[in-house]
Amino acid sequence: MSIHNDSGPDPRRYSRVVVDGVEQAPSRAMLRAVGFTDEDFTKPQVGIASTWSMVTPCNMHINELALEAAQGTDAAGGKSVLFNTITVSDGISMGTPGMRYSLVSREVIADSIEAVVAAEGFDGFVTIGGCDKNMPGCAMAMARLNRPSVFVYGGTIRPGPGNSDVVTVFEAVGRHAAGKISDEDLRDVERTAIPGPGSCAGMYTANTMASALEALGLSLGNSSAQEAVSAAKRDDCRRAGEAVVNLIKAGIVPADILSKEAFENAITTVIALGGSTNAILHLLAIAHDARVDLTLDDFARIGALVPVLADLRPSGRHMMSELIRVGGIQPLMKTLLDAGLLHGDCLTVTGKTLAENLASVGPYPDDQEIVRSLDNPLKADSHLAVLYGNLAPEGAVAKISGREGTRFEGTARVFHSEEEALRAILDGIVTAGDVVVIRYEGPKGGPGMREMLSPTGAIIGRGLGDKVALLTDGRFSGGSHGFVVGHITPEAAVGGPIAIVENGDRIVVDAEIRNIDLLLPQQEIDRRLRSWTPPRPKAERGLLAKYARLVSSASHGAVTDA
Repeated sequence: MSIHNDSGPDPRRYSRVVVDGVEQAPSRAMLRAVGFTDEDFTKPQVGIASTWSMVTPCNMHINELALEAAQGTDAAGGKSVLFNTITVSDGISMGTPGMRYSLVSREVIADSIEAVVAAEGFDGFVTIGGCDKNMPGCAMAMARLNRPSVFVYGGTIRPGPGNSDVVTVFEAVGRHAAGKISDEDLRDVERTAIPGPGSCAGMYTANTMASALEALGLSLGNSSAQEAVSAAKRDDCRRAGEAVVNLIKAGIVPADILSKEAFENAITTVIALGGSTNAILHLLAIAHDARVDLTLDDFARIGALVPVLADLRPSGRHMMSELIRVGGIQPLMKTLLDAGLLHGDCLTVTGKTLAENLASVGPYPDDQEIVRSLDNPLKADSHLAVLYGNLAPEGAVAKISGREGTRFEGTARVFHSEEEALRAILDGIVTAGDVVVIRYEGPKGGPGMREMLSPTGAIIGRGLGDKVALLTDGRFSGGSHGFVVGHITPEAAVGGPIAIVENGDRIVVDAEIRNIDLLLPQQEIDRRLRSWTPPRPKAERGLLAKYARLVSSASHGAVTDA
């Protein structure tokens, strides 16, 4: 919890240790070289953690947003100090060995923000993220450090022609393989689908996590629902800089905000929006750093009560930019609050409760078709199904919109890597009735738990979305849809049952009863498990090897400090 003295919170609790007193003259000398004045040493220091890079369109504009946040901080009486952390691009590395570093980068980002903020004695900080893993990485650092802080989302990209986006390109690859489009058609999609800065355009992982972090109370109202290149986003950054100074003065820290009820608000909002399965992995990790007891079963419990209301891609029709034009996520949250599905008394970074933040929010326009009413949902319960069974005794996560059906029984076609599976799909080897099993792609086995957007995009592109199921101990991009089950635990690399599935085995997935089973006698399963031997690690040195040694199960958030 926050620390107060007799006269209220100390706004320079951390920075005074670094810059006050005769003995800290060397520290002040170093800071004068980067622009500090005498007056600046009397102000609370605020780190501005920027994830800017030219690696990806999601983050290519964040340097400009970081400057806006710094100006907001300085105008409110703080002293801003900008610093950077890394990002990697899922969309670029997808389907390649480089994708193994994606989830790993979440830990690197959280660790690096923790290192800089703690080492430099910042009294508070603003984090600005724009791509899938740097957003939860920012939030994990906020929870760990427990200093006044605000998260800012870099904003969504504007769609390409015909509402195209990055997932359009992945699915076009499958359509091209099926002979449905020409080489020139594919090149046209490639050239136009991603027109500029911002995160992927549907309710994929970036927009899902931005919405979840707003519902958690870590960002300002509507921060999740602004385009990357907009005046609203620049204003959001300036207000975040001001807000963190107010939090410092009030002594409000993440531990005051990140309650179990706040995580339940985030889960509820993600479900109502039809968000990504990655939200489960990331919210579990953030809760771990916040020391909040959150489990897979909490997602199942809440999912039984919350409907899917937003008709957003990948399973639905609309883009995030379209949702922004009708009001963003706040009218949806107000609807959920009024129905008793959100905890309105949770504190947020505004210094007010969620209910106070939503008090003046009006409904969506009458003629909008993006978000349905509670009495006319797209799905009566969650699309994020937590499954258990002899194939996933510690749990698995399915993304079942209902459009593909809720039950699938088929014949296993087993692959030991994403690349093997993708080639078989594109070559027409995978056919209707198959259950594609991709294993040794879990947190330890990958290492890094790659996303399977390339195989799922190819399945959709070949017209097999409701005819083929895909199971993996890896995970899925927020852009994946179809009958897909990921996060199967225990993973293959540690001897989970997915390791002993053979071609031709029958598998059943039933989202209604939340079950995933290998249709074999237990005696045969036990025999196979006894004869299983672990494969040689794919990485023996460096970051991936270190990650594989440290990482926990996906069912516990794939954290590295458990």
